[in-house]
Amino acid sequence: MKIVMLSKALVVGAYQKKLEELALLPDVDLLALAPPSWREPRVGEIRLERRFTEGYRLEVTPMALNGQHHVHFYPGLRDLVKRERPDVLHIDEESFNFATFLALSAGLAVGAKCCFFNWANIDRLYPPPFLFFEQYAFRNAAHAIAGNREAAEILRRHGYRGPLSVLPQFGVDPDLFTPRARPPRSDMFVIGYVGRLVPEKGVLDLIEALVGLPEHVRLRLVGDGSVRPQVEQRARELGVAARVELRPAVGSIEVPAVLRDLDVLVLPSRTLSNWKEQFGRILIEAMSCGVPVVGSSSGEIPNVVGDGGLIFPEGDIAALRETLLRLIDDATLCEDLGEQGRARVLKHYTQSALARRYYAIYRSMLGMPPL
Repeated sequence: MKIVMLSKALVVGAYQKKLEELALLPDVDLLALAPPSWREPRVGEIRLERRFTEGYRLEVTPMALNGQHHVHFYPGLRDLVKRERPDVLHIDEESFNFATFLALSAGLAVGAKCCFFNWANIDRLYPPPFLFFEQYAFRNAAHAIAGNREAAEILRRHGYRGPLSVLPQFGVDPDLFTPRARPPRSDMFVIGYVGRLVPEKGVLDLIEALVGLPEHVRLRLVGDGSVRPQVEQRARELGVAARVELRPAVGSIEVPAVLRDLDVLVLPSRTLSNWKEQFGRILIEAMSCGVPVVGSSSGEIPNVVGDGGLIFPEGDIAALRETLLRLIDDATLCEDLGEQGRARVLKHYTQSALARRYYAIYRSMLGMPPL
């Protein structure tokens, strides 16, 4: 089974572990295509990391209009697909993107079975030419993959009638994101957030919630973004600046150590008119580290957390504060949630588990029976 996977997300080294796991499965010949970097709006340039590259080929292919989510494309892709002639072309892009349209066209030209991946969980009608790209994908893809339940529902409402699976792009390496041997609790309780400091992530709600929590509680924010000045100003206004620590963003391989230093990880996302949480990857990374998690009710967060953490109504600062107090006051609850979160990741979200699910999809695309 010759597979070509086109994915700008693979610039992140930790994500490449799924490909190593996929390459271990029977009769897999895998080529992964990634750009030299991806310019994420409001974040900056993320350069390609080579972290997990055993057992498959990782080839860099130039990208045009880098940073433009819906109109970027790969000028050399058609020739590359013609050279490789894959059985399966996995396009890690939304159905309505220009890159998806061009990749599908290239794959169909050599007889490949193609699939696409949608995260979009806010329903909107796309103007031309994006509506054309979407309908072309619906007509010609052998399989669709949605990263969350709402994205799958939107695909059906928009007219996609083919095979459809719901699963995330990438999982967690449980040998990298491992729990620490937790010593007895220190005098300090550290609430953490790891991610972009942007309005939709609800970071300012954490500053507000800190007011009224015991003095030994500290808030550690790890990341960069536009609301950092507001965070600093609001912490000063509320008199909690001495209890708030801001650290810059870290690389994907450094995240486990950051998480293991926390007593709880919070993702307080807020739904906006043009955005809601599509998954919340940091949640499964923290759960894999045995760190109890608290998430808001935005988007896919409750489905990701399941019984591995606690959920509060998004934007409800009082409820967030009360949820945190439960954990601060109950070491046993923290320990139980940490164990349940780790177990949930091992069952559903490891790179190995997801690799096997993708492998089953590829076999079905080719009309092969399940193993």
